[in-house]
Amino acid sequence: MRALLLVACLIAMPAPALAEAPKRPSIEVPRELTDPAMPARLTKTLQGLTDALLEMKVGEVQAAVEGREATPAEKQLRVRDVAGVDEKDLKQNIAEAGPRIAQSMNALAKALPAITKALDDAGKAIDRAAANMPDPTYPKR
Repeated sequence: MRALLLVACLIAMPAPALAEAPKRPSIEVPRELTDPAMPARLTKTLQGLTDALLEMKVGEVQAAVEGREATPAEKQLRVRDVAGVDEKDLKQNIAEAGPRIAQSMNALAKALPAITKALDDAGKAIDRAAANMPDPTYPKR
């Protein structure tokens, strides 16, 4: 008798209650995070950007800020001339960044599935909490 009552209750349940929650798309680890050549490319890019920044002419900007015309010598003044940076040390620091970039990329690639699962679980918990919220249009007594 109890089994019959249970089956009757299950049959009477609305179909959406039996349906599974919609599947969220899974996030795959981007190829760039696992590409062993990527850290070297990033290091080269960083070196190129640094060289471009050091070559920027700033003498005319400095003169304009001071409210005067730039001299011919100031017009040739670059960031590298006024920065006071040891370029050899800077290049070495950038070269040493390659292995750290690779380690970071590997760690992120390994952690991404766990991060994705945690975010998915949080989304499901939010969905459950939102489903239990009272309907604001329901008449109050």
